[in-house]
Amino acid sequence: MAEMKSAWERAMERVEGLGKATDTERLQWKYVPEGEALAVGLLKEDRNLVAELARYEESARQYVVQGAQQVLLKNIDLPKNDFVKKNTRKAMDSLKTLKKDKTPVENIYSKMRRIFSHYEQEGAQQRRQAFEALKQDFQAKLAQAVRQQYGTTAAPNVNVETHPQFQEEWRRIQVQLDSQYYRLLEEFKQELQRIS
Repeated sequence: MAEMKSAWERAMERVEGLGKATDTERLQWKYVPEGEALAVGLLKEDRNLVAELARYEESARQYVVQGAQQVLLKNIDLPKNDFVKKNTRKAMDSLKTLKKDKTPVENIYSKMRRIFSHYEQEGAQQRRQAFEALKQDFQAKLAQAVRQQYGTTAAPNVNVETHPQFQEEWRRIQVQLDSQYYRLLEEFKQELQRIS
């Protein structure tokens, strides 16, 4: 009868089967998280990115840049408020500093700025119109429900904007309206990631 192995023994067998980590993997494991932390620090406070990167040896720098780039790309977002705008601007400036080939980066940024501008202007108008249409529809349905239940024509004195079903429907509509912008933004981020 085969002897039973503990979970620890089985785990150790699997670890031994993985083989030794390469030097590249070790560098990645160490420096990608450092790059992520560097990017978070850049976004929270003003730091000199070039000086921060100069602290690392050339062999490690590419992994620091890789980690920083991941965080910076995640922080580029639609301009929903002033904080997000400021954070996006910092992320874009820092990301451009990391890139060697600045011209294609600036071309993509131009496209992104057009998307941001459209979102703030035409998109805001679309959201206002959708909100008002939903509000009117919800008020009409609520008035109809009151008439059916109570047989009265008096409109209910309810702020529909605070109603949970209204809020849920409004969130769904906002996600739907924003999805087209996010899809384009994601495509641009992928293009940025491919630029050296």
